[in-house]
Amino acid sequence: MKHVKVFAKKTTRFALAGLGAAFIMSSLTSTGVQGQAQPSSNDSFNLPEDISFIVQPNNPNERRATARVNGSIITGTDVDHRVALILAAQEIAIPPEEVARLRLQVLRNLIDETLQVQEAAALELPVTPEEVNQAYERFAIESRGMSVAELDAYLTSIGSSSRSVKRQIQGELAWNNLLRRNIAPFVNVSEGEVTDLWERLQESRGTTEYRLGEIFLSANPNNRDQVVANANQIIEQLRAGGSFVAYARQFSEASSAVVGGDLGWIRLAQLQQPQLEAAAAQMTPGQLVGPLEIPGGFSILLMIDVRQIGMPDPRDALLSLKQISIAFPAGITEAEAEQRGSEFISAVQSMNGCGDADARAAAIGATTVNNDGIPVRALPEALQGIMLQLNVGQVTPPFGDLTEGIRVLMLCGRDDPTDTSGPSVAAIMEQIEEERINRRAQRYLRDLRRDAVIEYD
Repeated sequence: MKHVKVFAKKTTRFALAGLGAAFIMSSLTSTGVQGQAQPSSNDSFNLPEDISFIVQPNNPNERRATARVNGSIITGTDVDHRVALILAAQEIAIPPEEVARLRLQVLRNLIDETLQVQEAAALELPVTPEEVNQAYERFAIESRGMSVAELDAYLTSIGSSSRSVKRQIQGELAWNNLLRRNIAPFVNVSEGEVTDLWERLQESRGTTEYRLGEIFLSANPNNRDQVVANANQIIEQLRAGGSFVAYARQFSEASSAVVGGDLGWIRLAQLQQPQLEAAAAQMTPGQLVGPLEIPGGFSILLMIDVRQIGMPDPRDALLSLKQISIAFPAGITEAEAEQRGSEFISAVQSMNGCGDADARAAAIGATTVNNDGIPVRALPEALQGIMLQLNVGQVTPPFGDLTEGIRVLMLCGRDDPTDTSGPSVAAIMEQIEEERINRRAQRYLRDLRRDAVIEYD
């Protein structure tokens, strides 16, 4: 066995996650030393420039994913089952080299979970099997829409297991117990600083806020090129359809990793990095940029949304919509589909609003579906601008194809958003408390890693 003391530091530039457990793929990441630039090897250890190895060095990337954490075993099967969960959530195939990096990250996550469970047990705050089973059942029903038996079968079908999910649930519940007892009671937020922040927010009404996602990868002069290469590979996978949330949870070294890299609604000055501020100011919703070099490493940014502080956003309007669609029979020719499509479009354009639509649609063999109270921002981005320009009774341009048929959306009603004064004093206090709890939580986890004895096979 190889005994290793773990030394690591977690960046805390952003700490926006709450204490709620988010079960699948939401472990805290734990790789690398980050923050300030690290001194060179010669500064720290006075190493010679020309090194001759007495024993051939091992390649850490080829090490088997099995470890003992203070005596608790993490097996290769544990890693395989957790990796299977992540791969099943991806919309695209992940290259083998990406999977190899993912396995190393998953092992680090499992080490953190083990340390959290051990610490909770040592302080007589253990998570009982009943609590884990209840949380697993809630997750199956509320998040997956399955029974426990159906979720068990699904996990087996993708190469994972209920044990893998329950292990993660146990780690997160144990960590929440520790934070509630050892961190949260000692975090204080004064009414004065909350009031001061609320007043500044009121003064900033009408200015722009941004909702950003970030993946932060720490780097130093020795590993800079490799980190850049890793960042570019992540960007390539994201642009090919990969899940930003999943990649942030597994690879980001910022504390926002636990919420999929979501920094929440912020103003650009809060980024505290000129490089990030300049890039974000030019981005539009859905745009991805990076890697951007900042002190301590590199960031990948995703612009999730933009809004004006304290001002109503038209995309928060609630719509009452009617979908009118017509399907094409199998084997229909393109010419026949075009003719039937033209007849459908003409019929739709002659309808006199939503009250007339159902009967007129049935007459041409079309079907209708109603949907009330849907926010504009919940629609595909291509439809949002169109819907905001429609009057009641008007329809969108037709969309579809020979396989799905043709459809339109008719606007039957719209409730415009009302003015808002922004977050309440209570909400601001809660956010500040969460930020401080998460900063202390990262230091707590760092200390657990520092004191851990880990043996790798």
